[in-house]
Amino acid sequence: MITRSSLTHTVKSADSYAYDEQTLHLRLKCAKDEVERVSLWIGDPYRWAEGGLDGGNLGGSDAHGWVGGNEVPMEREGVTEHHDHWFAEFTPPKRRSRYGFILYGKDGEKILFGEKRTVDLDSKAAEETELSNLSNFFCFPYINPKDVLVTPQWTKSTVWYQIFPERFANGRPEISPKNAEPWGSVPTSSNFMGGDLWGVIEHLDYLKNLGVNGLYLCPIFTANTSHKYDTVDYFNVDPHFGGNEAFRALIKEAHDRGMKVMLDAVFNHIGDQHPFWLDVVKNGEKSQYADWFWINQFPVYPDTDKSEWDCWNFNYETFGNVLEMPKLNTEHQPCREYLLDVARYWVEEFDIDGWRLDVANEVDHQFWREFRNVVKQVKPDCYILGEIWHEGMPWLRGDQYDSLMNYPMTQAITDYFALDAQNKQQFMETVTGAYLAYPRNVNEAMFNLLESHDTTRLISLCGNDLRRAKLAYLFMFTQAGAPCIYYGGEVAMEGRKGMGLEDNRRCMNWAPNQTELDFKAFIEQMIELRKGDDSFNQPYIDWLETHHPTVVGYQRGSRRFLINNSDSPASVTLDNRDISLPAYGYWYN
Repeated sequence: MITRSSLTHTVKSADSYAYDEQTLHLRLKCAKDEVERVSLWIGDPYRWAEGGLDGGNLGGSDAHGWVGGNEVPMEREGVTEHHDHWFAEFTPPKRRSRYGFILYGKDGEKILFGEKRTVDLDSKAAEETELSNLSNFFCFPYINPKDVLVTPQWTKSTVWYQIFPERFANGRPEISPKNAEPWGSVPTSSNFMGGDLWGVIEHLDYLKNLGVNGLYLCPIFTANTSHKYDTVDYFNVDPHFGGNEAFRALIKEAHDRGMKVMLDAVFNHIGDQHPFWLDVVKNGEKSQYADWFWINQFPVYPDTDKSEWDCWNFNYETFGNVLEMPKLNTEHQPCREYLLDVARYWVEEFDIDGWRLDVANEVDHQFWREFRNVVKQVKPDCYILGEIWHEGMPWLRGDQYDSLMNYPMTQAITDYFALDAQNKQQFMETVTGAYLAYPRNVNEAMFNLLESHDTTRLISLCGNDLRRAKLAYLFMFTQAGAPCIYYGGEVAMEGRKGMGLEDNRRCMNWAPNQTELDFKAFIEQMIELRKGDDSFNQPYIDWLETHHPTVVGYQRGSRRFLINNSDSPASVTLDNRDISLPAYGYWYN
């Protein structure tokens, strides 16, 4: 029997969306291993046998006589822990559709899953009655072009490289902070090494030769810390990075090499040395900026020693529990307009190619809708990328972001290849779930990563076993979306991230040893492989059955991959061919 309570479909979601201006994508979820096949019953709502408003009653209890339905086979798109997932594509002649799902059970059962009820189709009479009753069918009213998510085409062929500017390269020591420590000193949350944008410019050819064609820069605007997430001036690059002059030069040099440049938008919070916040500190509720922040009580700073302040019950809202980062009130019109001016300025004046949105899920949706309108009006193919660590479909309906940093995929890959926290089946189900969480046009524009300034580096997670790290990179580089290398990842830089520990932000290693150079050659090979085959960006995954507990197999276009995530050799048979894999080895054709 088909478990009817397991049947799930939501209209205008990752289950039901316009892939483009002509095409609908539709998904259904049902209990695992219960259904033999599924079909869509779908068609135009205005095709009726008789009577009614242009052919019928579109929703009442007497809405019988619809003859617009057609049966369209669905394919099983994936399998997760408890469910099978079905997919179909349909091109409605007039951009509108009503539809339901016909499920064929393994014991001959046949049912219709509709919007209001699930009914048996156990006779011809029942089929004729139920399949002509429009009131029980889901509705996709119309594919309005403005509602369709259109992502920049160039992202599909981009290999990103994330740079933490303060630790990447020191191009002009004379502009370094006065208290800068020697390059390669132990990184802390409060020290500086002197990295700048001139140093980035000096190494653009290095990055181009690596195969990189997209630069994602952590914040570069004037701020007090090394990470620059505590903005003091949104309209000027930090002077220790070279100011606006250096950034304008970087944009030109990068664009001349065919590289895109994406900046970090820190609009959830501000630095406590920003003039607007200092005005609130000084003038309290009389400050013209008092409503720019979420303030619970004035004065904002208690008249006690800072060591006694309670970050859990403080006088104003902050990013996390960081008192140095007051949270901005983006619902306040002057604040919102100021930040939108910032977004517009860097696209108009410097021709940046993308915005990465910091703490994106903590800012109100309406702000991001206006942000998108502002940015896309200036530069329609500017990439808008949200930092969200969880499932983020509410931000991906065509009116806010283009895509997300794919942290669910990151965790699946690192849990399996680096930490042994999942077995093969769990890994496959988690990866499949990451694909099924979003529309396929979102998957095509995903930002895939294995590490960042917010995480422990992959090599450290792998216990410095470069074989494991290679498997993780191989898998990432062959998935839908654009892969990203965190600076130094290509030369196997290590470093852990934790409370008060910032070893993942150490200075770039510009003198790698032979082992690290060998790893870099592998990364270059992965980038070349990626750029040579468009099928790696197909927005779904086809798993191969390997009949081996530690060998994962999958197919991308005509290419097939086998990965042995084990410290023991393995042998599998594929198309009557015996393939031997070393410990933590891989094979592809």
